[in-house]
Amino acid sequence: MKYGYSRVSTQHQKLDLQIDALKKAGCDIIVSEKISSRKRRLELEKLLLKMKANDTLIVFKLDRLGRSLKELVNIVSSLEEKGIGFVSISDQIDTNSPCGRLLFHMLCAISSFEIDILRERTKAGISAARDRGKKIGRPKGLSTEAQKVARKVKDLRDNSSLTVLEICDSVGISKPTYYRYLAR
Repeated sequence: MKYGYSRVSTQHQKLDLQIDALKKAGCDIIVSEKISSRKRRLELEKLLLKMKANDTLIVFKLDRLGRSLKELVNIVSSLEEKGIGFVSISDQIDTNSPCGRLLFHMLCAISSFEIDILRERTKAGISAARDRGKKIGRPKGLSTEAQKVARKVKDLRDNSSLTVLEICDSVGISKPTYYRYLAR
């Protein structure tokens, strides 16, 4: 069975172009969403659970399925593991064919390479900063402002009959922060 998935990011955008293309591609069922890809896409999740081996997921463009190449790789790889094909109409990718699978795996390799290069650059930058004497990471101890609040917390605990929660509310901190301040 061929399943189509269309998505736009806002309620004001139209799905017509995508739906027309999915119908032309022969989709039996088309699922649509009007939601940002940053949010949880419940219709996509339901569709992915519903699909089984020999089905095909068709989208108008790759960016309609995922926000990043990493997310796309994860989704399409999980489809591939289940024996489900994937087609992106505009990008001319069809994992049901050997060339489509090759193209998709090349995208995966490029994505992996990009992540490795970024990791190497980050390590090199940190190393160079350390060589110049910079301290890396979060500073130890409390900031000047947090030290003032900690002193106030200790003073309230020692010199008032307020409960822990009342002290927390009065200085605007959480209960774990209260105990962390007193442990110092």
